[in-house]
Formats: sequence, C-alpha cells, structure tokens
Amino acid sequence: MNFSLFCVYSTWVAVAIAIVPNLAGSAGAVTPPKPQPSPNVTGANSVSVPNYLIPNPNPLQFPTKPEEVRIQGIVPISLAQALELARRNNRDLQVALFQLQRSQAALRESQAALLPTVGVSGSLTNRGDGVLERNSDNQSSTTTFTGQAQLNYDLYTSGRRRANIRAAEEQVRVDEFNVETQSLEIGLNVATQYYNLQQADELVRIQRSAVENSQASLRDAQARERAGVGTRFDVLQAQVTLANAQQDLTNAISQQRIARRQVATLLSLPQSVDITAADPVQLAGLWQQSLEQTIVEAFQNRPELQQFLAQRNISEQQRRQALSQLGPQISLASSYNLQDQYNDRVGVADGYSVGVQTSLTLFDGGAAKASADQSRANIAIAETQFASQRNQIRFDVEQYYSQLQANLENVQTSSVALNQAREALTLARLRFQAGVGTQTDVIAAQNDLTRAEGNRVTAILDYNRALANLQRSVTSRTANR
Repeated sequence: MNFSLFCVYSTWVAVAIAIVPNLAGSAGAVTPPKPQPSPNVTGANSVSVPNYLIPNPNPLQFPTKPEEVRIQGIVPISLAQALELARRNNRDLQVALFQLQRSQAALRESQAALLPTVGVSGSLTNRGDGVLERNSDNQSSTTTFTGQAQLNYDLYTSGRRRANIRAAEEQVRVDEFNVETQSLEIGLNVATQYYNLQQADELVRIQRSAVENSQASLRDAQARERAGVGTRFDVLQAQVTLANAQQDLTNAISQQRIARRQVATLLSLPQSVDITAADPVQLAGLWQQSLEQTIVEAFQNRPELQQFLAQRNISEQQRRQALSQLGPQISLASSYNLQDQYNDRVGVADGYSVGVQTSLTLFDGGAAKASADQSRANIAIAETQFASQRNQIRFDVEQYYSQLQANLENVQTSSVALNQAREALTLARLRFQAGVGTQTDVIAAQNDLTRAEGNRVTAILDYNRALANLQRSVTSRTANR
C-alpha cells in the first residue's frame, strides 16, 4: 500500500461523500445521521517515526537466516509513534482501503449505465469457387468488406438502473464507515497493547526494587548476626525473601519480552527491532462529560450504526431491482452498415437502422417476487441489528464510564497507600536495626510496598484502558474533554 494513499485519505473520503446524492427523498431509504468530526486515519498532525522502524514494503518478505530475525536493538517509542506506525503498517486497514477502492470502482461501473454504449465491427472475407478444378479459368474468387457501427441505450428500465446506482452509492458509504471502524479499532488495540507494555515495564522496575530491598534486608540481618544481636533464622528469612523476589523478577522480565513482541507484531515492525515504552505511566486525561452526554454522543458518532442504515438502504435498492424485472424495458438501438465487394465495379453500399425495442415479462414463475422478499428480509435484519448495536453501544459506554470512575478513585487511594507503605518500610527497617523490631516486620513491610506500587501502576493503567475504550465507544480520540 502506497503511504500517500493514507495521507490523502481524509480528502479522498470527503470527495467521495460529496458526489453521493442525498437519498432522503427516495421512498424506503434512510439517510444516516451526520457524524461528528472524527480523527483522520492519518492527517496533517502525523507523528514522525524513525526510518528503522518502518518495515520492508514487500509483504512477501520471508527471512531465511537467523541473523535476519535476531534482535539488534531495543528502541523506546511513545504511544503517538505507536499509533502512527499502526496506521501506516496495519494490514487490516490496508484491506479496508482496498475494499473502499473496489466499491468506488463498482459505483463508476453502475453509473456507466447512464450513458449509451457504442461499438464498431468489421470483417474482410475472401470467397472462391472451383478450388479442386484443374482448369484455372474456372476458378473465381471475390473479396468483400463489411462494417457496422452500433449505438444502444436503455431509455426506461422500470427503476432498475437507478436502483443499481443507489445501491452502489450506499456500498461506498458502508466501506467508508468500515475504514473508520478499522481505524478506531486499530487505535484502541494499539493503546491497550501499549498500556500492557507499560505495565510489564513497571512490573520489572517494581520487582527490581523489591530485589534491592530484599538485598538490603539481608545485609542488615547478616550484620546483626555478625554483631551477635541477630539470629540465623533472620538471615534465612531474608535469603528466602530475596530468592522469591529474584524469581518474581525473572518472571516479570519474561512477561516484558512477550509484551514487547506483541506490540511489535501489532505494528508490523522490522524483524530485527524490539521496542519499549517511552511514555511515563500517568493518567492519559480526564473525561469531563456526563454519562448521559456521552451516550448521546456515542449514538451520533458510532460508524457501526450508520453502516446498518446504509446496509438497509442497499437492501431496499436491491428490492427495487428485483421488482423492476416485472416492469417494461424500453431501449433504443441504431446501427449503420457498410458493404463493398472488390472488383465488382459497384460502389460501396451502406444503410442504417433505428428502432425502439420494448419487452415485458408476463410471467417469471415468481422469481422476481421471491428475490424482493429476500431483500425485505435483509431490511428487517439490518433494522434488528441496528437496534441490537444501539443497545450494545449504550452498555459499552455505561460499562467503561463506570470503570473510569472506579479506577480514578483507585488511583487516589493507591497513591496514598504507596506513600504509607514507603514510610512503613523505613520505620520497620529502623526498628529492626535498633533491635526493637523483627525481620518479619521488615519482610511484611517490603511486601506491602511492592504490592502498593503494583496497585498504583495497575490503577493508573486500568484507568487509561477504560478511557481508551470510552473514547472508542464515542469515536473520539480527545482525552481532555
């Protein structure tokens, strides 16, 4: 896929929408509500990305050597860069754009029926007699040229031609909405995977901090044992705690590697590049709208609802196409003919014909009516799917809105708990060093600090995930509302 196609996508779609006639005046057609402005697939605000993160443009690339897939380096990228790479590289979005191109070509094909068809044909024929006779005087041959030009035009099709064009126009709208849906899904998937990568990175950091704390506790226990004021039991406890922390760190590093490869696969990155999250873990933004406002905005913006309305209009036009087969068909046919036989001392003969042809199907065994009934059933299906999708959209908004509020409270609670856990660990270590506390208190305080750090990171990233899902539910990418 040429990247320039992505860059001009917004203008391209706008032009395509502009040439589609308004169907509000046609009986049985439903005009989808006008959506609010939505983000471009790629736009003027595209984020620059390093060239070494852009994959080989050949989709059939097939590495055959180990060095071709060996990771050469780890590159930190931001969420904005990850989104830009996904828009450039995502295969599903490229397929959606190709489908849009296909439907636009189909629209041009159906619009060609508005114009007459013109064709020419000709032949040059040599004909002879007496081929098997030995006497050449009895052999004779003639050479004849004939040519014909034809013009045909359907004057009246009982609505079939118009229905074909409108069905093609609605299919273009369906594919436009599909491109928008794919873009939004890609943005949500990338954001979710990026937050998962951040969580994996933070988990490694937390577990390394836990290892360092366990090592400090072990040193304290060993120092107290050497001074004769500690016990071997305290040292063993500290060693077990350190071993557990090291094992947790090993598992965290494994999960980090998996998260990195998941993002790299989603972004279709080059085979030799691995990535890590460059953005700090923090709240992605605040949602200012009320629940009711968010629900209404989702109803107005979601492309899935408009897709079902466009699909309903396609079925309505297909119903008209089927019934048009029972109506009269009137067409204009004209031709101009030339004929010349060489060496007959007669000039070129020509002629023309102009006529109107009419046909009417009196009985087709019920085929047209059955086809129309199928389209009516498709209309009912689209309407039912619209209602089901509308209910699902409301549920999604309510679900993610509730998660957003709960996770925001969890962020505040976990931040307070983290400060308290740090202070508790400091006091526990001082008490142990002074001989008035126990090693068990220190270990418990270390575990509480590790859990508090993990809870805060989880609360922040869960909030960001809920915000990304809520933005997807209303097709909005603006974090601060």
